[in-house]
Amino acid sequence: MEDERKDGAYGTPQKYDPTFKGPIYHRGCTDVICCVFLLLAIVGYVAVGIIAWTHGDPRKVIYPTDSRGEFCGQKGTKNANKPYLFYFNIVKCASPLVLLEFQCPTPQICVEKCPDRYLTYLNAHRSQDFEYYKQFCVPGFQNNKGVAEVLRNGDCPAVLIPSKPLARRCFPAIHAHKGVLMVGNETTYEDGHGSRKNITELVEGAKKANGVLEARQLAMRIFEDYTVSWYWIVIGLVIAMVMSLLFIVLLRFLAGIMVWVMIIMVILVLGYGIFHCYMEYMRLRGEAGSDISLVDLGFQTDFRVYLHLRQTWMAFMIILSILEAIIILLLIFLRKRILIAIALIKEASRAVGYVMCSLLYPLVTFLLLCLCIAYWASTAVFLSTSNEAVYKIFDDGTCQFAGKTCNPETFASSNESRLCPDAHCQFAFYGGESGYHRALLGLQIFNAFMFFWLANFVLALGQVTLAGAFASYYWALHKPDDLPAFPLFSAFGRALRYHTGSLAFGSLILAIVQIIRVMLEYLDQRLKAAENRFAKFLMTCLKCCFWCLEKFIRFLNRNAYIMIAIYGTNFCTSARNAFFLLMRNIIRVAVLDKVTDFLFLLGKLLIVGSVGILAFFFFTHRIRIVQDTAPPLNYYWVPILTVIVGSYLIAHGFFSVYGMCVDTLFLCFCEDLERNDGSQERPYFMSPELRDILLKGSAEEGKRAEAEE
Repeated sequence: MEDERKDGAYGTPQKYDPTFKGPIYHRGCTDVICCVFLLLAIVGYVAVGIIAWTHGDPRKVIYPTDSRGEFCGQKGTKNANKPYLFYFNIVKCASPLVLLEFQCPTPQICVEKCPDRYLTYLNAHRSQDFEYYKQFCVPGFQNNKGVAEVLRNGDCPAVLIPSKPLARRCFPAIHAHKGVLMVGNETTYEDGHGSRKNITELVEGAKKANGVLEARQLAMRIFEDYTVSWYWIVIGLVIAMVMSLLFIVLLRFLAGIMVWVMIIMVILVLGYGIFHCYMEYMRLRGEAGSDISLVDLGFQTDFRVYLHLRQTWMAFMIILSILEAIIILLLIFLRKRILIAIALIKEASRAVGYVMCSLLYPLVTFLLLCLCIAYWASTAVFLSTSNEAVYKIFDDGTCQFAGKTCNPETFASSNESRLCPDAHCQFAFYGGESGYHRALLGLQIFNAFMFFWLANFVLALGQVTLAGAFASYYWALHKPDDLPAFPLFSAFGRALRYHTGSLAFGSLILAIVQIIRVMLEYLDQRLKAAENRFAKFLMTCLKCCFWCLEKFIRFLNRNAYIMIAIYGTNFCTSARNAFFLLMRNIIRVAVLDKVTDFLFLLGKLLIVGSVGILAFFFFTHRIRIVQDTAPPLNYYWVPILTVIVGSYLIAHGFFSVYGMCVDTLFLCFCEDLERNDGSQERPYFMSPELRDILLKGSAEEGKRAEAEE
């Protein structure tokens, strides 16, 4: 171990300094240039928001507009008696690129009511149904063209599907009625919760419905589920918050016991999951159609269909068994390191106990992130609704003005109309030809980039604040007597006053990588139709590389922020010192840091698993608080997944305080070993309990490493 400490390959170890008593109070501003850049970027961001709010019209999101940019059902317009928007081909609305403009690339018209029958243009052409069909064609359409010409020009939709209005827009009338999925008045397939039918009929019905239920319709069904279950979702998230807070409080006083209880409970929860999957697998044995494979079934938008297949429960059982085996093997091989990690968690619990307000700091981070998200979302909406209806001159002859923009209200009396009597002013596209409209894509990218930068800055501010508070605890020789008053507020003030530039620098690097990843995803969406395998392979490699790069930068930034909180150095110096310090203690990093991360992950899984199981039994009507408490749903997995994801984010927020505390104490411990030797002249700052088990564990690891060499 001495050789490791004296090795100069990774920088020079810290030397003894009798004046060093923890985070330096007398420090100067760092990375001032980055601070100036951040302020200028924020000013530009505000300017973009003002410009977007000036040009944008959020009514386009709330109220539907047709392809000509005219609102449906608004008083004082020619569409006043047509409140609903009808899409010629709603499948094209499923593209994620629609979010950039909030406009589907298909003709849209305002109608008095949504279609209530299934009818194709070919069948309606020159029949008694044409008058009904005609109201869904473009205004002023006359039946004087061939079928192919009408469909090519987009004068009429190719097919009408029974629809119902939702948010003033016509969507295919696919709905659930007493557990049965309906298209219009026709039953597509059965849910299976009521009287059980042959599973083969259910699968065949699901295959037929899959061609109709496209991504957009699925999104509307999910939206409906949220509207009826949001109240219970909030209750589930509150339960997750209470459980997380209770777990953290118990961890403060019973760290060792809670860690072992957490380990045992995770094993038991996974064991119950394996048992439940086995029972469902055996229950379906012999049932008609339950042996259909997942490959033969294909992708289904209603995931409940898969629960009627034995292969689904077999796959769940195998996955849970593998996860259970991995956790048990890790616990067996890491049993001694877990004891060392528990000692570090106990020390972190004491630190959190002396800085209890640190548990509330994630609320500050949450509020600041909500502010960033709200500004980004509102700016994105205003930018996306800044487009205008563009009209151009069309002429079947050789009019010299053909293709030029025009105003339909004044075109009849214009000079172009007199010179070209056969020309007409027609809607061309929904966008704009000004410099502002041409820059909309760039402004959207800048909006996303600033969101990433500010969000990462908020997270960095929280990490530096917590690191400064916990470092003050560690470097207090006589705990808690030497602990400064209000360490969290002092660390927060130092971070904002002296290190805004350093936080902006680290956040900027991370934001650049993230915006590149977003642009790669955008290009991947645009190139999906390409059959070039090399391009797909290259895109996959780039996405993987930048994902790994983002993870590494996050790890490096986290440790750099700890060094900034302690020494007040700039970002580059802090990142270098933190990296070299970790490399000089690489054995301890493997022993302690990652094992504690593993234990915290088990804690998150315990909370998420408990709340997820409760949500599953509730929304599937397995348990009832009172009669018919759970709301009727199209897809019960929608609120369950929402509760699970939300519970993980809540648990992660609480455990992030402990994680930051452990990382800070670990770096301080490594520096303490380099600065001091435990003698009366150079005593260790670590607590006696931490010293006994960490130094003993480090000595064992050192002997093992020497033996391997």
